[in-house]
Amino acid sequence: MTSMTSRLCSTLLLTLALACSLAHANSQGQWREQLPQASLIGSGDFSWFGFSVYNAKLWSPVARVDFNQPFALELTYRRSISRETLVDTSLDEIRRINGGPLDNEQQDEWTQQMRQAFVDVEDGTRITGVFLPDQGCRFYVDGKLQHVIDDPQFARAFFSIWLAPQTRSPKLRAALLGLNP
Repeated sequence: MTSMTSRLCSTLLLTLALACSLAHANSQGQWREQLPQASLIGSGDFSWFGFSVYNAKLWSPVARVDFNQPFALELTYRRSISRETLVDTSLDEIRRINGGPLDNEQQDEWTQQMRQAFVDVEDGTRITGVFLPDQGCRFYVDGKLQHVIDDPQFARAFFSIWLAPQTRSPKLRAALLGLNP
């Protein structure tokens, strides 16, 4: 191999290594820019009638997670679910936890926002929601920013699906909050 060919191969390999490194960093989640000091607080699996639906992880810069501090909830899906099912199920759970219906205008607005934030998911799709107190939230799909919702009331209602005491899955809540012994 000539020295020119050798240099060309070295340059090509270096370029390829840098491109792979950047792709890997981006795929790991731009959400970390919002929470650079976040560490894993807890994780657990959610199943419905014996079928695994998703794995959930809660990340936060503080050990005791509440709605006064930012945090990230990462869901890695284990099955295919349509965007519309995700939106409808989220609205049902928000209404259930809220103890009643939402006003029509608010429900329409939140439905539109979630349609922009969510995608049809399949096994392995990762949606990460970042809660930002007094601002709202951001949603990332497979590490890429999908949608920003500047509505603190929506953000609190949405993340309450997992973190409120009235959640449908108290065991998952306890696991996420690191409360399990």
